[in-house]
Amino acid sequence: MENHQHYNKRKRDESPPVPSSASQDAGGGVDLALLEAVEKSAQNGGVEVLDLRTLKKLVLAFERRLRDNLEARMKYPDQPDKFADSEVELHEEIERLKVLAGAPELYPELVALNTVPSLVDLLGHDNADIAVDVVSLLMDLTDEDVLGDDDDNEEAVRVLVDTLLENNALELLVQNLARLSEADPDEATAIYNTLSTIENLIEVKPAVAELVCERTKLLRWLIGRIKVREFDANKQYASEIMAILLQNSPTNQKRLGQMNGVDAVLQAVALYKSRDPKSEDEEEMLENLFDCLCCLLMPMENKERFLKSEGVELMIIIMKQKKSAYGSSIRALDFAMTKYPPACERFVDVLGLKTAFAAFMGKIPVSKKKKKESYQEELEERLISLIASLFGGILRGSRRERLLSKFVENECEKIDRLMELYMRYSDRIKAETERLDRLQLDDLEIDEEERYNRKLEAGLYTLQLIAVILGHLWSSDHSRMRERIELLLKQNKLTKKDVRCILQEYHDNIGDLDGPEEKERAQAKIQKFISAL
Repeated sequence: MENHQHYNKRKRDESPPVPSSASQDAGGGVDLALLEAVEKSAQNGGVEVLDLRTLKKLVLAFERRLRDNLEARMKYPDQPDKFADSEVELHEEIERLKVLAGAPELYPELVALNTVPSLVDLLGHDNADIAVDVVSLLMDLTDEDVLGDDDDNEEAVRVLVDTLLENNALELLVQNLARLSEADPDEATAIYNTLSTIENLIEVKPAVAELVCERTKLLRWLIGRIKVREFDANKQYASEIMAILLQNSPTNQKRLGQMNGVDAVLQAVALYKSRDPKSEDEEEMLENLFDCLCCLLMPMENKERFLKSEGVELMIIIMKQKKSAYGSSIRALDFAMTKYPPACERFVDVLGLKTAFAAFMGKIPVSKKKKKESYQEELEERLISLIASLFGGILRGSRRERLLSKFVENECEKIDRLMELYMRYSDRIKAETERLDRLQLDDLEIDEEERYNRKLEAGLYTLQLIAVILGHLWSSDHSRMRERIELLLKQNKLTKKDVRCILQEYHDNIGDLDGPEEKERAQAKIQKFISAL
């Protein structure tokens, strides 16, 4: 899943109308506060250069306004009119600090001046508007545009991010979310900016993805946010942040599973079982939710939760409705059924075979947007993987008979289709092998591992799965199936030896990610097919 960058691309049309200063912060447009600061310094005799001296002046002014505000609040706790002016002045100083986003090389100095603890503390300020100002400032200071392509800038931003983390910025950012109300347009923008800041921190330091889930209640907040029925920009962004947190983290996948996250995501996608999203942004959110679901389906315990929450049934309903989530539901089923026989059994029991094999035969609903070959191809590959999982997960009994009978009905049309796909992927791998041989002749060093990976990228894994399915069909001792396979191989000037070679390469490259015993078991199964063929 890509980490989509947000505010340049993202439109805020669906969210509440946002007053000017907040919308400028969120939209990557002209920063009014920055312009004011430039104008003021121009009136004082030309634009000030952003250097250490300017930084110290800015920080000093900020600390002074902060002290004035704290003193006024302590002196007159019940008389807001007595500290209102100091709050306006503090707001102005926080806005002025935004100019520092143009000079990330000064961040280490900003840290050395001990300004970060003061800023972070303000996230808990009694006046939510001040906390909102700080969120906006932190978003600007950590924005990816600040990084640019300069390694020194990257290091400087990392120094700032580390200091923010040391001063509990994550905890305070998430605590602040809880008191913001989306009914207020400024606060709705602040929620968006908070998520943006968290994404920026993850960009700079990927470990933040697990830290923020460990130290805060962000996952819990995100679950609540995606459950809201109405679509808006913040719901979209919440789905994206959740996907980012889950994508490379088994720890977060398990953590969200324990919070009933599988059920929450299923509820969120269920809204689209018989209707399409109304806009591109809403469509992107639905894709994010399915990305979350597929990540959640990596750990075994979440596959069980998916089964209990009737996820298999929901995905089949979505496929039958042929709405825009059709392809995503096939992807989710593929994740759910990989190495998990109970999901395969449930799939057969709730009559999923008919729906899946209709898609396998090429009856895939195609909208204008999804006419692309790549979309069709991805679905084909998912369906091949899904059928291979069914064969691997259902080894005996009436379910196995129902699965095998699919390949005999209608004059063995499913075997014809399987061989058509076999030839397509086989030709592709042949072309890639020849290309790699030519590179080798041009003295380009390509080791065996690199060579194998390049072939996988060209579609070798799908070809291997087709060969595995052929192995299952052949081993079923069904004479009609065997005759059909032999006939089709002959027509394509191939023999069983060609299928054996593919299975052998697959056998030799099975990894031990699931432990040595599992590797042995998997290799023994493939060896059985090789012998049978």
